[in-house]
Amino acid sequence: MGCNTAMDVTVVGSGPNGLSAAVTLARAGLSVRVIEAQTTPGGGARTLPDPEYPGVLHDVCSAVHPLGVASPFFAEFDLAARGVELVAPDISYANPLPGRSAAVAYRSLERTCSELDDGASWRRLFGPLADHVDGVLGFFLGDKRSLPPDLVTTVRTGLRVLAMGSPAWGLLRGDDARALFTGVGVHAISRMPSPVNSGAGLMLGTVAHTAGWPVPVGGTQTIADALIADLRAHGGELVLGEPVTTPPEGVVVWDTAPTALLDVYRTAVPARYAKALRRYRFGPGVCKIDFVLSGDIPWSDPRVGQAPTVHMGGTRAQMALAEREIAAGRHAEWPMTLSAQPHVADPSRIDERGRRPLWTYSHVPANSTADLTETVTAMFERAAPGFRDLVVASRCVPAAQMSRHNANYVGGDIIVGGATLFAAMIGPTLRLDPWTTPIPRAYLCSSATPPGTGVHGMAGFYAARSVLRREFGITEMPALAP
Repeated sequence: MGCNTAMDVTVVGSGPNGLSAAVTLARAGLSVRVIEAQTTPGGGARTLPDPEYPGVLHDVCSAVHPLGVASPFFAEFDLAARGVELVAPDISYANPLPGRSAAVAYRSLERTCSELDDGASWRRLFGPLADHVDGVLGFFLGDKRSLPPDLVTTVRTGLRVLAMGSPAWGLLRGDDARALFTGVGVHAISRMPSPVNSGAGLMLGTVAHTAGWPVPVGGTQTIADALIADLRAHGGELVLGEPVTTPPEGVVVWDTAPTALLDVYRTAVPARYAKALRRYRFGPGVCKIDFVLSGDIPWSDPRVGQAPTVHMGGTRAQMALAEREIAAGRHAEWPMTLSAQPHVADPSRIDERGRRPLWTYSHVPANSTADLTETVTAMFERAAPGFRDLVVASRCVPAAQMSRHNANYVGGDIIVGGATLFAAMIGPTLRLDPWTTPIPRAYLCSSATPPGTGVHGMAGFYAARSVLRREFGITEMPALAP
């Protein structure tokens, strides 16, 4: 299929949402072409070798995938049946704490509660949700326009979101439990407490005690590759290394920041919509640092060494202060830093000399040019004395340069402006169908549309549903199973 061949649908961007939209549309019998500006596909789901130690693979954006199994799209798509091995260890995530043992979240809710200072409060928060995980996921990953599948769980979850997202967020007892929950919530990169970070904490925390937080063997790229293979198996096409600067013919689905439409469609953007897009606000950024280590990190609490995901934010008070500083445009002295040790679940990430990757994101103000390598190194040294001696190499991408790796990450915002309740519920602008635009035959499917950020494919699936119904009169969604 040549690049000049007319297609039913063009998808711009090969991130998980662009690929999930493309797969869904291709399976419905349409001709689909995906165009990606980067020379490697996957967007937020890419893996590349270290430039100096090629046996060490770094995940360019996402590394650990709580929704790789739990998402309704991926549950039906069935990554395991397509050769993607997702390994979820006994520990989902951990949070080192200054001057005491770490807080640890196991897949086992009971074991988690037994090791917390006040496990009863953790059980009260997560026990009913873990027992009804499908209802929880239906609430958070639904289209926000259909009746939730489990109304009782929806009400139960919604009340917890409001409680944990308000100044009265004291449902949890014990410094360790509070830090454990807060560390998950700040994945949303938002002032706290807020419904956005409490929602993230409840959804991801519930998955931690059910499916777990798995790591894909071989790196995140394997998820994108599985989607691409299915796209091609159904006649789709992938074009790499071609930025889109003019509107493609026919129907176009944009896995991009909403503001990208202004640059491409220019005067064809209706005035009111153009005004709304110009008001669109991106959030704080991240400084990405990939380390190459010569051995395992000597954590003061050995349990942390068994956790693929480690939240390096310290106590709840330290994390809340750091997020306030970032939101105000200032660098935090102790920035919230998310880290991943993928080799804990995937030993193939260790090269023949014993070197392994350490993945980190630190929250910083938008467009920050700061290199936080020394700051992050010092944070690890506090929780794991001797860490500095293990560092073979470090690769820093400041927030101001993140858009070179992914054009959606404006100013380093990996959530693409979606860390607000309005964005999670409504979308980038006020529209009944948030995956549509007033530009004829143009749709959005990025994480700026509901249900928001995460490698779950649901925004792409919902956008494809709108395209099928509105453009082609197809109301029955295609099967996604292999």
